[in-house]
Amino acid sequence: MIIHDFDISTDPVVSIESIYGKQKRIVEKCLIIFSKVIHDYLLSRYDCSVIGEIGSCTGSIPIYSFMHESEQIAFYLTGVGSAFASGSCYEAHWLTGATKFIMFGSCGSLDREKTFGRFIISTECYRGDGASYYYAPPSDYLPVRNAEKLSAIFDEIGVPYVKGRTWTTDALYRETAGLVQKRKNEGCLAVEMELAGVEALCAFYGLELYDFLEAGDVLEESAYDVKELAGANHNLGKLMIALEIAKRI
Repeated sequence: MIIHDFDISTDPVVSIESIYGKQKRIVEKCLIIFSKVIHDYLLSRYDCSVIGEIGSCTGSIPIYSFMHESEQIAFYLTGVGSAFASGSCYEAHWLTGATKFIMFGSCGSLDREKTFGRFIISTECYRGDGASYYYAPPSDYLPVRNAEKLSAIFDEIGVPYVKGRTWTTDALYRETAGLVQKRKNEGCLAVEMELAGVEALCAFYGLELYDFLEAGDVLEESAYDVKELAGANHNLGKLMIALEIAKRI
C-alpha cells in the first residue's frame, strides 16, 4: 500500500544531479505562485531575470528572481497538485539554492463562517494525496511546522486569519459529501491540493515552508458555491503578504 512506501533504508535510483548538474546557490527565498495573474504582475512590476528552468516534456517552467527591498527573491509559477508542486519545489531548491519557500494559493472552505474574511494558516493537513507518503512515515495528518511562526507574522502585520486543520486531496472531483462531512468533523477548515506533499518534502530535505491560503469556493454537504473562487485565486493582496513574510523569515 502507498502509505507504507516511505523508504529511508535504500538510496534513490534517480538522482536530481544527473538531470540538472551541480546544485546552484543563488537565492535564499522563493515564492511558489499558483496564479498566472500574480505571476505576470511580478514580471511587469519588477526587473526580473531567469535564474533557472524546471524542465519537463510538456514545457519548461522558468524560475525568475527580482530585487525587493535590497534582497534577491526567486519565484515561479507552479502546477496544481501535490505531486507536481512538491517535485517542482525540490527542483527549484536545487536550481537556485533556495531553502525558504513561501507558498500561497486558494482553497475550498469547509466552514464559511470561520474562514470568511480571513486567510487560513494550516496547523495540520490531512494526507489525501500520494506524494507525502514518500517523504514522511504514514499518518492521517501531517504537522505543518511553521504554523506558529507564520501566525506571529500575521499578527505583526495585522492581517486577519484563522488557524486550524486543512485537507489535501489529489481528487478534485471526488470530494464527496461523506468525505466533506468527515473532514469537517475532524476540524478541517478547508480543502486544497498541495500542502501535504510540499510540507512533507520540505521537512524531509530540511527546507522551510511558509504556507497560507485564501478561501474561494465553499464546499457544503449538499451544495457547492464557486462564485468567489476567481477572486481568491488572483488576489494581489496575497502577494503583498508574501513579500512581508519574506522580509521576516
